[in-house]
Amino acid sequence: MSMKDSALTIFYDGRCPLCAAEMKQLRQHDGAGKLCLEDINQPDFEQRFPNIDPVEADRMLHGQWADGTLIYGLDVTAQAWALVGRHQWLKLLRLPLVRWFADLGYLFFARYRRQISRLLTGSSRCDAQACHKIPASVSAETSQIKEIR
Repeated sequence: MSMKDSALTIFYDGRCPLCAAEMKQLRQHDGAGKLCLEDINQPDFEQRFPNIDPVEADRMLHGQWADGTLIYGLDVTAQAWALVGRHQWLKLLRLPLVRWFADLGYLFFARYRRQISRLLTGSSRCDAQACHKIPASVSAETSQIKEIR
């Protein structure tokens, strides 16, 4: 799916096992093609997306609506899952009082996602294609983790 044909483009770290597993799940549920998933580690990323700083996108998940509006962090996650009609409970994390705490939790996760990935998957970083071939057991584990979150 190209960026111009999708409602939301997500710029994610494809070398992060948990991030790649979530993108794989989103892709599986995106039958209507509402999402465009772009790995910030692709060699031509900066050329294709000059408005997205890959260093900043590595620090915090970035998304871009079709109209060019950028969104970040849990806003991207909540909107992506809403677009594919799943995990509607994530909307609760965007309520004003909850949002502040949820965003703090997200920032902690984003900063330590490699260490968290190592604990949960045994690997902190994927090689070039390893995350795109995540075993079903890891996908199932991360799915259960997301249900708990």
